Amino acid sequence: MVSLRIRKKLGYSVSTVNGDALNKAKETNVALSLQGRVAGLSVGASNGGPGSSARVLLRGLTSFTAGSPLYVINGVPMDNTQRGASGEWGGADYGDGISNINPDDIESMTVLKGQSASALYGSRAVNGVILITTKSGKKNSGFGIELNSNIQFDKPVDNTDFQQVYGQGIQGNKPTTLDAAQASGNLAWGSKMDGSDVMQIDGKMHKYSPVNNYIDFYRTAPSFTNTVAFTNGGPNGAFRLSLSDLRANSIVPNSYLDRKTFNFNGSQQVTPKLTINVVANYVLENSKNRSGLSDGPGNPNNVQFLAPNQDQATLAPGVKPDGKELTFTDDSYVTNPYFAANYFQKNIQRDRFISSLSAKYDLTKWIYAQARIGYDKSNDQRVDIEPTGTAYRNDNGTMNQSNNQITEFNADALINAKHDLVKDFLNLDLSIGGNIRKSSYTGTFINGQNGFIIPYFYSLTNFTSRSSGPLTDDPFSKKQVNSAYYSADFSIKDYLVLSTTGRYDVYSTISNSVGRGIFSPSVSGSFIFSELHKMDGVDLGKVRLSFAQTSNDATAFANTVYYNLNNSVNGVPTAGFSSQLPNLFLAPFRLKELEAGLEMKFWGDRLGFDLAFFSRRTKNEIINANIDWSTGYTNRYIGTGSTQNRGIEVEIHGTPVRNSSFSWTPSLNFTYVKNKIIQTDGITNDNVSLGTYRPLNANLALVAGLPGPQILAYDYQRDAKGNIIIGDNGIPVQGALKPMGSTIPKMYGGLNNSFNYKQFNLGFLIDYRFGAKVLSATEYYSIFRGLNKSTLPGRETGVVAQGVLANGQPNTLNVPAQTYYQGLARNISASNVLNGDFIKLRQVTLGYTFNAAALRGTPFSSIGVSAVARNLWTIMKHTKNIDPESGFSNDVRYTGIEGTSLPFTRTYGLNLNFKFKN
Repeated sequence: MVSLRIRKKLGYSVSTVNGDALNKAKETNVALSLQGRVAGLSVGASNGGPGSSARVLLRGLTSFTAGSPLYVINGVPMDNTQRGASGEWGGADYGDGISNINPDDIESMTVLKGQSASALYGSRAVNGVILITTKSGKKNSGFGIELNSNIQFDKPVDNTDFQQVYGQGIQGNKPTTLDAAQASGNLAWGSKMDGSDVMQIDGKMHKYSPVNNYIDFYRTAPSFTNTVAFTNGGPNGAFRLSLSDLRANSIVPNSYLDRKTFNFNGSQQVTPKLTINVVANYVLENSKNRSGLSDGPGNPNNVQFLAPNQDQATLAPGVKPDGKELTFTDDSYVTNPYFAANYFQKNIQRDRFISSLSAKYDLTKWIYAQARIGYDKSNDQRVDIEPTGTAYRNDNGTMNQSNNQITEFNADALINAKHDLVKDFLNLDLSIGGNIRKSSYTGTFINGQNGFIIPYFYSLTNFTSRSSGPLTDDPFSKKQVNSAYYSADFSIKDYLVLSTTGRYDVYSTISNSVGRGIFSPSVSGSFIFSELHKMDGVDLGKVRLSFAQTSNDATAFANTVYYNLNNSVNGVPTAGFSSQLPNLFLAPFRLKELEAGLEMKFWGDRLGFDLAFFSRRTKNEIINANIDWSTGYTNRYIGTGSTQNRGIEVEIHGTPVRNSSFSWTPSLNFTYVKNKIIQTDGITNDNVSLGTYRPLNANLALVAGLPGPQILAYDYQRDAKGNIIIGDNGIPVQGALKPMGSTIPKMYGGLNNSFNYKQFNLGFLIDYRFGAKVLSATEYYSIFRGLNKSTLPGRETGVVAQGVLANGQPNTLNVPAQTYYQGLARNISASNVLNGDFIKLRQVTLGYTFNAAALRGTPFSSIGVSAVARNLWTIMKHTKNIDPESGFSNDVRYTGIEGTSLPFTRTYGLNLNFKFKN
């Protein structure tokens, strides 16, 4: 954590969130607890169940490939690799690196927003830095025990507002046979529901009446977290040892996350000049049946699209008497949700060790040397099973197993000198150091082939043949970066500080001299005018200014010619050149940022604010461009892209009321970011395509001159007078593919309030987001399947679309409702672009603390009890059938794309904290 004294002199924007705000109402991914708490920080998540990854963006879309900030634990960078994500063809979210960290072990999280703050950490800090300080023992504190127990319940929320007039069926007819029922379970194109008996997929007759109970497929899911911590501190050292157990059930049946964490943080003053510090974090994690997401097989969430009269219970238990999947649509790839939950397997076991060892030696009273090593190693074993009886398979199923290992080793050494150059006037704080980082990604896979020999026996030994090999043959799965850096702070008394940093990184994966070495400098200054001239009521008055130039990580081997192994010919191995044309002059892009700020505090910090303005721009961003095949290559990397971000950040805090028994501490943060893609290929400025959704009639792209990522969707085709043109089939004609808005919010922030009355405390957090669009697959499917209320007009009379034919005459063609609306959904994807604005009551906590006086005669020094809730109330939203935060991927290429993921959940719980007397 950045100390108050150091923070007071910083020339750039920094925000700190204490651990207490993160561990009462818990998230299985601690990064999600930062939502609404820090100006400039936007947090999102995929709806993938416990332990899913987080999308954290600082100051908007920093670049074409913007991603999460660099996480640094106790001074050592942590690997935050995304372990798996969904796309338009399905998949599951297997979590990211930060999802493994136990919130109970965190003392604080400090967000370094600007490039001046992060320049010292090199190219990986181009998206910002979040410093994590873990809890530790305190010197001379004696032995102590603390127990923290938390139980929470996730309750699924039905955000749909589908029509309840017409039931299951096709072209106005309800099903009369079992085959017809199994072909139309998610099609609501039948007749008006009249309460008559109708055949269902279980072979029984049910009432043709509204049921709308798909949400009952999901369960209210309990989560239990228990952490016990032992601390001890003497005159020369201290330690903290914690053991934590998390069992987080998913709302999807038969799915859970089990995580055990062991954390040690110890320091010892070996001699008066030498101090040793050891930090170790060991994680054992077992994820059972991670939910499929988006439009892919094995996804249980298609239950959301049942026809209004379809009782979800008729889908249970998911299998027919012969053991095969019980289908409920004419698409065999739409898996029965009970079959997916009970028989499919997407399991992962993770074994992770994060550690660091540091030694600090005082050479003199004002010079010290420090050496530190850090090691982060994770092993994942992943098992995917498509079981016997799966509808879309013509064999007995299959099984895939992969084992992968991600390692990162950091070693650094520095010398720090802090001395008055001119006594009581000019002080120098200088650090010079070096770092070596080695990282690698390795792994193997084994796939079963031709189906299981013995049905229902799920073992890799149960195949006639198997294939195996390395998970990656990338030449850059291993890399090394050698770095040298410095920082220098010049302080003139207590009111003027000038700082500069510089870091030089050399990459093993770049083969030319142009881009192999990268220098990232920064300079900043702060003027504390309240120290120069004392003013009544003003505790702090500071202006600051900073400039930095940083760079992204290197594009590995993009400037190198290398061979690929190809298919063999008559048993003779073949090889050939890569299809990528090497760019000998390619270098990582540069990012320049200017930041200015004003910070003030009044009347004993009864009121304070921090105002920041920033302007940043990238140059020579790398894109993968297609080229003419006649060259002998299909693509090449070129460094021609550019992104611009400008914005303001406001943080206001205070304690308007404070006396011996009551205090009120509110805080508000607000961010406005204006993003613009300056150019792409530098010549034609063609769009750079990103992700899409399964309907495939819209996608995200980077569009020059507009904010990114931009939704590109098809609107209506219109004539010169603005009339909609209707085709010969009576359905509106598809118009041009047009930009429909960015999926990144322009304005976001949060309002936090904390009230304390004697031993009672009440806190609540409201956060908001404005200016983002959502590309919704749910909107498409609800229209295509007759569930959307917009499909009600013309159900019995047919639809005559308002518009004109190609010859200019008014349209008079009458089209059956199902034919019309399904054709409309295919042609006009603009209707699937929704307003993603929202205001939410994100968190509420109500607690009581029993103090030492109340616990006299007990072994406890304090007991805290808190009722907690998260995602309690959506105060405002514009998306009728989905939660505006819904998504299936945290990859920035899929930001704002929604479809067939888990429902949004509300969380209620109780947190107990016991501290034992020494």
